[in-house]
Parts: sequence; structure tokens; C-alpha cells
Amino acid sequence: MILIHIRDAQELGALAHDWVRISTRTQKAIAFLDTTESYLKPGEVGIFEELHGVLKVKEGGKVSVSLAKPPESVKYIQKQIKGHPLSREEYSVIMKDLVDRRLSEVQIAAFLLAEEFHGLTMDQIENLTKAMVETGTVIDFERPCFDKHSIGGVPGNKVSLLIVPIVAAAGLLIPKTSSRAITSASGTADTMEVLANVEFDSEELKRVALKTSGAIVWGGKLGIAPADDLLIRIEHPLEIDPFGQMLASILSKKLSVGADHVVIDIPVGEGAKVVQVEEAQKVAKSFVELGERFKIHLQCGITYGGQPVGHAIGPALEAREALLALQGQGPASLVEKSTALAGILLEMGFVAQPGLGKEMAKEILTSGKAMKKMQEIIEVQGGNPNINPDDINVGQHAIALRASCDGFVTKVDNNAITAIARAAGAPREKGAGLALKWKRGNKVKKDDVLFKIHAQRASKLTAAHKLALQMKPVTIEGMLLHKIPEF
Repeated sequence: MILIHIRDAQELGALAHDWVRISTRTQKAIAFLDTTESYLKPGEVGIFEELHGVLKVKEGGKVSVSLAKPPESVKYIQKQIKGHPLSREEYSVIMKDLVDRRLSEVQIAAFLLAEEFHGLTMDQIENLTKAMVETGTVIDFERPCFDKHSIGGVPGNKVSLLIVPIVAAAGLLIPKTSSRAITSASGTADTMEVLANVEFDSEELKRVALKTSGAIVWGGKLGIAPADDLLIRIEHPLEIDPFGQMLASILSKKLSVGADHVVIDIPVGEGAKVVQVEEAQKVAKSFVELGERFKIHLQCGITYGGQPVGHAIGPALEAREALLALQGQGPASLVEKSTALAGILLEMGFVAQPGLGKEMAKEILTSGKAMKKMQEIIEVQGGNPNINPDDINVGQHAIALRASCDGFVTKVDNNAITAIARAAGAPREKGAGLALKWKRGNKVKKDDVLFKIHAQRASKLTAAHKLALQMKPVTIEGMLLHKIPEF
């Protein structure tokens, strides 16, 4: 983007968000225009850092600015806004212009909102997926490749830190590329980063994964399907996640890392992205159909998502809990979900008999083989393989919230738990988060600790505590629910 005085824009015949060509003697670029009446004088041009690196112009240097023709992709976005389906070529043009930074945030938002309102057919989703794959690197491991992905929405879902070493210990290749948190308290990459480096390029990932049969890395540095990351940035403030875009997003990332066998985790329950089992079944069928179109062996696991997985929410707390689970001391919900999903992959890879995958996954976990493999993965990714759960520091500022009465936990609010952990500083501040003591169905007594909030800064703890008191994330009820008539 460049900034010019509004008077200069009027002489140019340009409005804010128009395309302009900005040139020096040796360099030229296309940019978006914004205007000001006070920050600059007429005749001055403000150039943002990214463009400054392209033009290499010094302060006080001369540039020329002229109107530029809008990219062809704008015409296709307008077509989609009107509800008309786009072709493979049209999606390719849009994705290329997106990655080349030739579309404004307004135009990207229009593209996403058109998907949200009109929906996409499976043919359109296939075309969009192919176009997204084409925008980036495609990694070929030259052997069968396994992967797992969750559609998200459930706090504390650190299952990949168990699934990857279980599957790798069975001899299958599982290079897990993961995202950082966008709306959650910790993405898989945020949690793994507590234990080891997660930023690798594609060649480094191949070396790491082939050495140990497994890896857990951040996908952002790999250059795989980069259009997806740019779209997600706009989805977040709009608070939308178009269904067709979600399918294309996930499959494009899996295709880009050469995955042949994929399990998709679809959590279901109050507070999850999918609330009803019937809806989850429809989502699963769409994933399977799209996988078949790309010749990917894909299965979906519909899992319970009505409350957090395990008891820890936040990068350091989740990394600590994952290590405890690998050492045989983890909470049942984390172990059950991890071994169930890992078991599907083991059966896909024919290292476990049909129906016996979960049993094999549990044996690998309880025998210590998964922990040993995780140590290998941590070491090859530059971390300390001998790290223990107690070595992981969590936020030193902490406060416990207690039960106000005797009763049973009848609800743990996913959204409230996530909001409180983020208010405490997670995921940016690794030690911040929330540790649940009790979950749904547990009996508690008055003054029992329900959960503890951790923060690295006192001000963050105060904010999170205030939010917790407002949102009441854990509901306690006695056996008597109502009295009729009330007096």
C-alpha cells in the first residue's frame, strides 16, 4: 500500500483502494492507494515497509505514480458474488493474485462472503483446492505418507503430540504440519514449540521427518498452500468459516505435504464447531468424497467435543499434560481420543488388523515406545529429548476459582474456557492458560478448586480473573434442579 495526499489522488482521478503503478528509474510495482489530508503534503508519497524493500527508494527520492488496471481476478470475484460458479482457471487466477498481494482485504472479504452466502458445489471445492495447492510448494516424501487434522473448536486438543509418536513408532511416516492458534488458546504448533523448534523449510522437514518417521512443525514457513493463510487472516475478524473453503483449506494442506492417508477429527457437542452428530456425518461424507476425488485414503473420526480434551489449556500447560500422557499419567479423555484416532491411521497403514488399531495404539503408548519416539522427534527438531513435565514453566501468576456450593459439574463451557485462557495471555505468552480440576459429571464440594488460571503478567491475570467471574465457565448444580411453586 502507498499513501498520498487527497489532492494528488483527485488529480490522478483515483480513490482509496484503487490500484496504482509506482515506479523509480529501475524498479516498479503495483500497490493499493490510500489517502490522507494531514499526514503528508501534496507531492509526497508514503511507502510502507514491504513495498520499500521492493523499490529500494531512499527518503526524499523521486517516484512516479499512475493508475493501474485492476487484476483480472476482480471480475471473477464479482461473478461469484452474483452466485455464478467459477471454473478451475478462474479460481487459479484468484489464488495467484491473492498470493501476489494484488487483492485488497475488502476484495478477499467479498470472495469469502460470497462463499458463505452462496455455498460451493463439490466441483467448485475440488477446483478451489487444486488452485490453492498450485500457489505453493508440494513436498514429495517418496513413500506413503500419513496425516491427521482436526476441524477445531475444542480447547485443550493436544492429541497430535500423542498421535504422531504413536504412529511413527509403528513405522509409518507422519510429518504433521500444524497451524498456530487463531481463535484458540493454543494451536498444535504453539504447544510443540514449548518442546522444540517448529519452524522448518520444506527440505528441512523432509530431513527431519524421514530421520524419525515423524515430525510436528508449523506449516507457515513451508510455503505450502500460502493462499490459505491469507484467507484465514480475513476469516478471523469476519468470524466466518465457509464450509467449502474449510474443506479446500484442509485438503490443500494435506495434498501439499504428499499425504496419502488422512484421518479427520470432527469434534461434536455444545461449544464445538459442529453441534449435532447428524451434521457431523454430513461433514464427514463431504470430506470423504473430496478425498476420493484426489485419490486420498481419507477417514473421519466423529469425536466428543462438548468440553475440553484433558485438563490443560494453553501452550506450556498442554505440553506438560502431553508429556505426562506419553509417560502413562495422562487424563483418560486425552488418551482415549488420541489412541482412537491413531488407531484409525494404524489400520489404514495395515500395521494393525481391522478393528484392532486402537488396541495397538494403546500398547505402543503404555509400553513407552511412543515416549521414546517423541524424544527422538524433539531431539531432531532441536529440543531437549530428556525434558520432563516438571521442567516446563507455566505462568507464575496464578489464581484459583472455587465451587460456591456442593453439587455436580453439569457444564464446562468451551467458549468461555478459551476466552479466559486467551485473556490470560495464551497462546502468545506460552506459560499462560487454564488448568481444569473437574469436568462434567464430577461431584464437587463447596470451596473445591474448579480451575486455576495462570499468567505471565499480573495485569493479564487480573483481566482473565475478571472475565472468569463474568462468564462462569464451570456450572455446578445440585440434585434438586427446580422447586415448584417457587416462594
